[in-house]
Amino acid sequence: MRRREFIAGIGGATIAWPLVARAQQPGKLPTIGFLGAGSPSGWSHWTAAFLQRLHELGWVEGRTIAIEYRWAEGHSERYAEIAAEFVRLKVDVIVSIGSAALAAKRVTSAIPIVFIVATDPLGDGMVASLARPAGNLTGLSSQAADVTGKRLEFLREAIPGLRRFAVLAEVGNRGNVLEQSQLQAAAKTLDLSAVILEMRSVDDIAPAFEALKGRAEALYVLANPLANTNRVHINDLALGARMPTMHGFREYVETGGLMSYGPNTSDLFRRAGNYVDKILRGAKPADMPVEQPTKFELVINLKIAKALGIQMSPTLLARADEVIE
Repeated sequence: MRRREFIAGIGGATIAWPLVARAQQPGKLPTIGFLGAGSPSGWSHWTAAFLQRLHELGWVEGRTIAIEYRWAEGHSERYAEIAAEFVRLKVDVIVSIGSAALAAKRVTSAIPIVFIVATDPLGDGMVASLARPAGNLTGLSSQAADVTGKRLEFLREAIPGLRRFAVLAEVGNRGNVLEQSQLQAAAKTLDLSAVILEMRSVDDIAPAFEALKGRAEALYVLANPLANTNRVHINDLALGARMPTMHGFREYVETGGLMSYGPNTSDLFRRAGNYVDKILRGAKPADMPVEQPTKFELVINLKIAKALGIQMSPTLLARADEVIE
């Protein structure tokens, strides 16, 4: 029973030119700098959700706005370089995920920045407060670390004999560090032990699985740009190792993971369009409260469960928002 949200294609109807408070150069369209932490293909459905919302609000790419896309392809060290390019291009607003937005903040304090799926915008110093950000950043929090314990509970319910699990994390990722801390606390409460596997690049993924042999009965994949870009590779290795996986976002399950629990990422990207619309019409990020997710989903890939020989309980399947068969 797949209840995937269909994102309509962007039409070409004539749209009235929005009122832009910020002065523009003659002939220059308001410009969005879109910093993709992953790849165009990996972000295609998120980009589509963002563009669809802009279209609904009266903005059409190439007609009433211009969008400069840049892709870091999972290389976080490129964030600052891309942000500096956006400054040179004099874009009107920068849009990206939390870690990239934080890097952009270090490059510019003048250009408005809208962040999406930020793990801890307050703790990371991105905003002064969630209600009144105060600087040039605002956007949407993912609350990823807040639901860590719930993910672990779902994983143990799917695998009743679970005692040891591994955690795949990206070195230096602030959100991953925070979630690891939450995960260790939740594991202690549930009488589980965790093994941390670290990766700095795609070259570290396969060796991590080799190191995992005989040390854990499941894998908890922390969400980060490197894991997202290589999620198919990670899931293929996990399936080959007969390792059940838990993820923070449904996109990982749609590409071969076992299960996920977390916010609807497409919905967050869609809502980011509201921020961009208001900023292009003259609103200031400092006055726009940070919003939190409104949709959390449990997604289970029954096909993968069967391949791993896991018998999902009817109770757990009934609680799922989507079961991929």
